[in-house]
Amino acid sequence: MESTFNERLAVLLTLTIAGKSHEIVAGSIKRFALDLWSWGLEGEVEFLLTDTQGRGGQEKDALLADFLKSDLVEVSLEVKAVLAETSAKPTHTALKVKGLVSEKSLSEEFVSTSSGSSVVLHRRYGIRFQDAARLLWRQHYPCALYTSKTVKDVLDAHKGDKISLSYDWDAGLGTSHPILFVGLDPGQGASFYDWVLWYVHGLAGVFTYDYAKQGYKFAGTKDTSGTPMNLHEDNLSGLEILLPEVIRHDVTVLNATAESPLTQAITQKQAVTGIRQDVLLCTPISDEVQARVDLETARLKVRGPEMELVWRSFPEKALAPGALVKLPPDDAWASAGVAKDQVLRVRNLHLSGEVTSDQGEEEVYNDPDAMFSFRMSTRLEPKDESHVDLPAWQPPVYPRFVEGFIVSEQGAEKDETWQAYTDSKTSLDGYKVKIPLFANQIIPAPFNPNLLPGHFYFPAYKGERVLVGLDFQRAWIKRFLDWRTGARMPQDGQGVQLLVGKTPENGTALKHFYTDDKPVFLMQRTNAKDTQKIQLDEGTLLIQVKEEQS
Repeated sequence: MESTFNERLAVLLTLTIAGKSHEIVAGSIKRFALDLWSWGLEGEVEFLLTDTQGRGGQEKDALLADFLKSDLVEVSLEVKAVLAETSAKPTHTALKVKGLVSEKSLSEEFVSTSSGSSVVLHRRYGIRFQDAARLLWRQHYPCALYTSKTVKDVLDAHKGDKISLSYDWDAGLGTSHPILFVGLDPGQGASFYDWVLWYVHGLAGVFTYDYAKQGYKFAGTKDTSGTPMNLHEDNLSGLEILLPEVIRHDVTVLNATAESPLTQAITQKQAVTGIRQDVLLCTPISDEVQARVDLETARLKVRGPEMELVWRSFPEKALAPGALVKLPPDDAWASAGVAKDQVLRVRNLHLSGEVTSDQGEEEVYNDPDAMFSFRMSTRLEPKDESHVDLPAWQPPVYPRFVEGFIVSEQGAEKDETWQAYTDSKTSLDGYKVKIPLFANQIIPAPFNPNLLPGHFYFPAYKGERVLVGLDFQRAWIKRFLDWRTGARMPQDGQGVQLLVGKTPENGTALKHFYTDDKPVFLMQRTNAKDTQKIQLDEGTLLIQVKEEQS
């Protein structure tokens, strides 16, 4: 559905470049379009500036020099109705949006002078712009590790000075985590903007753009506060009811731990028998399983009907996504009873205006308002609709791998001891691993046999260099990267050995090597100067207890 109408609008475009502002009024604007969603915006504007100094005139194009720079361009666009349509004494309010320029274009119109040369008469400028987070965060690919931090801390660390954030979601953003890893790779595609949307979607949060404050809000539920605006039928052209696709599946949450396996079915009445989505977990922590069950249960809620509203004039009171409205009370707008007396929320808004050639001849160059061929449509949803509209996003790719050193506080600093740290919340044992790349932050990793079967008990020792796999909220030891001090044997003897104990001077070694191509087996215990050994070689069994002299 769409409707085009002629509308006189006051339009003001302000471009700020390197701290200098340039205002372009409606009389110079030839075309504009805005797509406003609950999560952000994009727009485009084309405008004409005159420069007559080349042929003796007084008009100068003051924008050109700044426009050609590579500096960041900040955009402010205001659109406001001018004529009284729904009241005798209207108090018009403007739709105001702000963004950052992503693309620029420029073309020039020349005229010939009496001398036969050509000079510039007009320049037609074009810009495309987006909300700040969508433009900047889609070029942002940080690889950063945080320990004992909240997700709110992570967001604040990456918002910069052009992005404003507010929070009302303590459950999703306010909890401190042992590890938070944002490991984004430009080659994998998912940017920080994708990461933010992935996180919000994964925890069923709400991410919205606040058009009043020109910033972003993270919340646990949609905002239902405020007094709804009554829409006037003189502004409206048509209404279409849209019924979203109904969820036809159940969900089963599976926890694959061997000691406490779980199969939890989540059903809903609109599901078709036999159609389901299985969610596979593998965690010993029952609270994590229950949290996923609660999340999947909430996601099975059926979406309500939506309404596509088409306008035939710009409203006296401008509105933006997030605003609450009520349709006219007439039966003509009741839409089969679906929208009758309902409070609705504006979910997105699309508008565009263009000065046609015959209209353009009537406009005055510096007028603050102009006649536009205009279109406007609005998507509405019930105020209590829980579905969260988000832009398309890519999930981040995990894991990423970094090197670290095993931490142990047992024994002296030089002792190659091992230590298991017990988590006070989960009662699970874990290693601590120091990550030099990220300011020597210490992260937890599972204390398990790793790649060895369970009858080998060889925990990683203090200072051992390991390869660590990093996921968003967990880490694990992928493999071991170096030989223990004194473990490596000469290649000529083809020796192998097993070292246990705190240090080579305070431990036990089992060695197998070759002398004159004859195998030798040695077991030796060492404690400073005191040694005991059993050695088997060709025709010989040696048992020796010895204390070295000073």
